[in-house]
Amino acid sequence: MDGNKTTYESIDHYISTFPLDIQEILESIRQVIREAAPEAAEKISYQMPTFAQQGNVVHFAAFKHHIGFYPAPSGIEEFEQELAPYKAGKGTIQFPIGQPMPMELIAKIVKFRVAENLAKAEQKAAKKKK
Repeated sequence: MDGNKTTYESIDHYISTFPLDIQEILESIRQVIREAAPEAAEKISYQMPTFAQQGNVVHFAAFKHHIGFYPAPSGIEEFEQELAPYKAGKGTIQFPIGQPMPMELIAKIVKFRVAENLAKAEQKAAKKKK
């Protein structure tokens, strides 16, 4: 939606650049992610709102006709059947604007990604101890 190249300083800044109806959707998604991953840190990565905990958990972004949600390929593979109604690629899902956002599904994906990142971090730490 934002045609010029803006460098976002925070998720608040990113969200503020959109019309109010889109801001509401983005804030709702942000809140669901916060609740699903309370320990995750907010940041901007790839010029998108990002939540990170032992690595990036998820990114999300607004486009003209959809909200892009980026849970890494593993987050899409794990929930492939539930994501079937949506356009998806290797690491991206498109939730159409104008349809209800699947907040429960977003929360499940976020929790899965946090658990995945924590498990990877544990494995890494265990290897270092050897």
